[in-house]
Amino acid sequence: MVTTDIKSWFRSGAPGIWLTASAVSMCLILVFGVLAMTALRGLGYFWPAPVVDVTYQDPERGHITLIGEIQGEEQIPLSRLHDIGVSLPDSEPVVTRYLVKTGNRDALGFDFRWVIEPLLSPLDYPRDIAVIERQEWGNQYGYIRAIKENGQPVATDDLWREFQQRMARVQALHEQVRRLEKHDIGKINYQLEQLRLAERRLELAGTNDDQQFIEIAAQRRALHAEFGRLEERLRALKNELARDTYTLEIMDGRRLDYPFAKVVNAHRPNAMGLANKIVRYFAKLWEFVSTEPREANTEGGIFPAIFGTVLMVFLMSIFVTPLGIVAAVYLREYATQGPLTRLIRIAVNNLAGVPSIVYGLFGLGFFVYFLGGSIDRLFFPEALPAPTFGTGGILWASLTLAILTLPVVIVATEEGLSRIPKSIREGSLALGATKIETLWRTVLPMATPAMMTGLILAVARAAGEVAPLMLVGVVKLAPSLPLDGNFPFLHLDRKFMHLGFHIYDVGFQSPNVEAARPLVYATAFLLVLVIMTLNIAAIAMRNRLREKYRHLES
Repeated sequence: MVTTDIKSWFRSGAPGIWLTASAVSMCLILVFGVLAMTALRGLGYFWPAPVVDVTYQDPERGHITLIGEIQGEEQIPLSRLHDIGVSLPDSEPVVTRYLVKTGNRDALGFDFRWVIEPLLSPLDYPRDIAVIERQEWGNQYGYIRAIKENGQPVATDDLWREFQQRMARVQALHEQVRRLEKHDIGKINYQLEQLRLAERRLELAGTNDDQQFIEIAAQRRALHAEFGRLEERLRALKNELARDTYTLEIMDGRRLDYPFAKVVNAHRPNAMGLANKIVRYFAKLWEFVSTEPREANTEGGIFPAIFGTVLMVFLMSIFVTPLGIVAAVYLREYATQGPLTRLIRIAVNNLAGVPSIVYGLFGLGFFVYFLGGSIDRLFFPEALPAPTFGTGGILWASLTLAILTLPVVIVATEEGLSRIPKSIREGSLALGATKIETLWRTVLPMATPAMMTGLILAVARAAGEVAPLMLVGVVKLAPSLPLDGNFPFLHLDRKFMHLGFHIYDVGFQSPNVEAARPLVYATAFLLVLVIMTLNIAAIAMRNRLREKYRHLES
């Protein structure tokens, strides 16, 4: 009886259902587990960690003072310590050691070190320890002992409040300097370059009209005069930035003077309450997604990488969607269904499995060297030998990824067209519509959800690609965004930053691995969010289109 019931249970297909459900559940658990780990390690980096002031019995240098953040810990066998000459009681087989971020790399020569827990004194968390974030050399940890103006100490009853006021003044000056350098002076430099190219263009054309050269010279003189005024203003602002300094006592007891001009931010985490820590946490998150990177991409934000990734995906979508749809429509609606068509479909399917680096080599050879070089010779001869389009840029990167994802769009669109009943086409033709009218007004609208599915898959693959982009336009640090206020506003020839390449660069090319590791997790989590956001937007559009044309299927 039991055997019969088991056989009936197997014949019903229930084991397959349970097995499938278990596999899906396991996949979901793994995916969410990876996302949770990435988010925890990445987003936790921005929380204001407490700073310890502790004495450490260094096996080589004796008793030393350490000031810094405990950023990690691990258990190691006691025998491993004996091998390096550290003697500890054999009461425990393992011992804990901590990774302490001590900062002050310019003064100490290192900003991370491992310490062994039994050799530490009790941990102390003084409220007046300051964490100072700088434009270069990483964080500082120590005690603020004095504030100076033009080399003279400033009398004040509250050093920390005075420090914050001077820091706010410096940040306001930095904003003025950034606006001058990026916008005003940058715009003049761009206009001067355009004048140089215009003059060179006239020389290549053999123009004998001196009036045009006179007008260009007059415009150049006016721009140089404006440039001089802006330089004077910039010089005055930088002199103002150099006015204030502060004296910091670091962990080895030295008191060193540093300029406020290099300070980005500062806080005292041991004196902060929960509300202040939450405010600072979200401020640091906003800084991460809205500012430019510093310190070889190991500090600051990643806004240029976010912008470059999203813009590249949009351009890729604009290129790949019409190409994929036209190819699929021809294969399904117009091409004779024979051996040649089947061979083309096989080739398209095989192209989806070609390694992405091969597409990068194709993009470098065809788009950059051949097509870009030809465009430079035909339309930008005045800029040669410096290439305009004959070098990597966001246009060639987008086209390369469009070719890479084209098979996905073709296959998805063709499958959508094949699911449309033949009776709908025949009914449209019977009512007097031409074939192109039937295709445009009936068939393509009904296949729109399938097209969007292909675009979703294309976006998901393209947004995370790195290998081909390294050959056709992505760079470690782009000085200018591809989109700005200078005509023609969208500069398709410019190089750009990308989140995927940023992860590779910070994780594997950084000179300071320990400092970069949390940013790798944070950037990876942000890349996943960007891809999910783009996909959710496309899915929402697909669902809206599916509901809009549902009546055509009934």
